[in-house]
Amino acid sequence: IELPPERLDRGIDAAVRRLARGTRVPGFRPGKAPRVVLERHLGPGAVLDEAVEHIVQDSYREALIEENILPLTNADVDVVQAEEGKPLIFKATVQVPPDVELGDYKNFNFGPEIDTIDEARVDKVLEELRDQNATLSPVEGRGAQDGDYAVISFIGLRDGEPFEGGTSERMPLILGQERLIPGFESNLLGLEVGASTEFDITFPDDYPETELADQTAHFAVELRELREKVPPDLDRDFIGTLGDFADLDSLRADIKQRLERNALDRARHGFADKIIEYAVANSTVELPAVLVDQEVEVMHDEFRATLARQGITEEAYLKALDKTEEDMHGEFRPGAEKRVRTLLVLSKVADSEGVTIPDAEVDAEVARGRERYPDDARLQEYFGSDRGRSYIRSTLRRSRVVEGLIDEWLTAHPDHQPLPHLEDMPGAAHDHEPDPAHATANAAVDATDPGSIGEDVTATEDVPATAG
Repeated sequence: IELPPERLDRGIDAAVRRLARGTRVPGFRPGKAPRVVLERHLGPGAVLDEAVEHIVQDSYREALIEENILPLTNADVDVVQAEEGKPLIFKATVQVPPDVELGDYKNFNFGPEIDTIDEARVDKVLEELRDQNATLSPVEGRGAQDGDYAVISFIGLRDGEPFEGGTSERMPLILGQERLIPGFESNLLGLEVGASTEFDITFPDDYPETELADQTAHFAVELRELREKVPPDLDRDFIGTLGDFADLDSLRADIKQRLERNALDRARHGFADKIIEYAVANSTVELPAVLVDQEVEVMHDEFRATLARQGITEEAYLKALDKTEEDMHGEFRPGAEKRVRTLLVLSKVADSEGVTIPDAEVDAEVARGRERYPDDARLQEYFGSDRGRSYIRSTLRRSRVVEGLIDEWLTAHPDHQPLPHLEDMPGAAHDHEPDPAHATANAAVDATDPGSIGEDVTATEDVPATAG
């Protein structure tokens, strides 16, 4: 970029005014010190450096807009010439968006797959409802069997001596779930309350307590309590607890309607996923390392949040698996590459289809996001930033373009069963809402959504004007 000498002259005048306002010089009121005094106070090159820095910032942004470039990274700036009376010349080197060559993304030979909802599926839901509302009653007249809720006491000996963790006065367990040593619970089957049994059992090779792995122990066990699940009858009283249903037939009809609605939702989502996979498979794109590295960091932050919700620190997790952050990044990279490729391709498809999102829709989504997460300061700030708005716009745009392709296919196949949008179904959430976990991770690393590349050059961040 080459600028005429007059631009540098004006920049020097502005730099003198800025430095004079911000520099305390003895004998001069704020803003009144002349250039020669400022340079004596700040150094001989202070004014010129200040002028060049601001001019480079401004002219670089102007050039981006003029050339319609949205850089992926901050610029590496090399000031080639900065002398008064001569043109100001500098180079700005940046990573630019990759070229995405679309292949076919419409003429696919597959369609939506809708699950069939029959009476057996309804029966299964009814049994699940009965199970969820079952009561636990003492077992009478029989021995223990799989599925029973038991309380046992036991003493374990290894080489005739008790060992740590091998004794309990009251251990609850559900028989058949193999919560203890594999094969332990099968020795309890047939016991009645108050009965005891003794047996030997060998710990597996991969047992977490390494000192017990592949070791044989002797256990003496007493069955102290035994209960079984007793599901309610499908009578009027039970049906009344599930809602305003006149009888079993009306309950079955409601269940079937919900299952059918969910089946249509799954079919639309599955169809969308296959369309996206088809478009990506037929496209060619060279992934910029900077975007993949950024997405790895986003996925890493998402993983940290998942661990935190489970009460696990990342340090403890890595130590338990004997892994490093570099190991984790290597595991995240294939998924990050797939995610970046998908976002870039969908953005290009949206360009091809002329899909745009008005500012008003972005504003509305920002407002909804702030309302949903009022206590998340980082997310609140991100939603209000240029990058956050671009993320929201990209999310809406991706959803809009895929939904449009689905609707276009349905129009071309009028005999196919309609697939309503999820957001059109009663009580459903908006399908295009940004994923909070992904949005939070983007905010944490101040990420640029790959799908937003090329949308708005004016939102470019400031670029340090450091001489190379």
